[in-house]
Amino acid sequence: MIKARRVAGRGEEMSAHYAFSPAEDEVIIKQRLLTRTTTTRGEPPLKKLQKRFTAFATEIEKESDNNSAECEKFYKAFLQEIATFELPLLKSKAVVDANIREKESFIELQEEIESQICQAKSDIEELKKQLEMSRVERRHKEECEAVRKLVASWPPRSETEQLITDLQAEIADLEAEDVSCVRMLDLRRKQFSLLLHVVEELQNTITEDDQRNIGDDQKLSLEELSGGAGSDAMALD
Repeated sequence: MIKARRVAGRGEEMSAHYAFSPAEDEVIIKQRLLTRTTTTRGEPPLKKLQKRFTAFATEIEKESDNNSAECEKFYKAFLQEIATFELPLLKSKAVVDANIREKESFIELQEEIESQICQAKSDIEELKKQLEMSRVERRHKEECEAVRKLVASWPPRSETEQLITDLQAEIADLEAEDVSCVRMLDLRRKQFSLLLHVVEELQNTITEDDQRNIGDDQKLSLEELSGGAGSDAMALD
């Protein structure tokens, strides 16, 4: 940007509008390079070649017997101009061939890079799958380790089975003791009922005896009263 401004400042001011579009400029430049009608120094090579050919053809067309030397001279000049014109073409052809080879090399390199990119993408996907599998495997190992620690915190199976056997035996003893206690309680309940019945009968018997004794005492009292009254009457007589 700075260089372009400096160059424009030395000469005329650059116009914002162009006579040809970029595509048209490219076509014109290509045509000039192919025909070599422009050059930075001197007359264009194609025009020189045209002039040499015209001069040679004109000299040949002359009807003169002494123009063979001139024809030879123009012929050699024409050949020399052809060689001079052909040399840049050969150089350009060599450059084009080199560019073609370089382009093919770049294409091969690009294909190789694209293949490497595809392979890298495939490797990345495979590594992602392996990473996910490794994560799952690690999670399973952690879970197994947690279960192992939990199992290790409990006593061995033999001790647990022995404890279960002892508890079952103790439960059986308690059940037997419970049955014995139930039977003993039932027996005590029956004995207590019998005792209450006997007490109740004794109370009834005592009550009857008391009533009978009271009746006997009353009879004795009446008899004594009756006997005392008779004795008094006999004494009065």
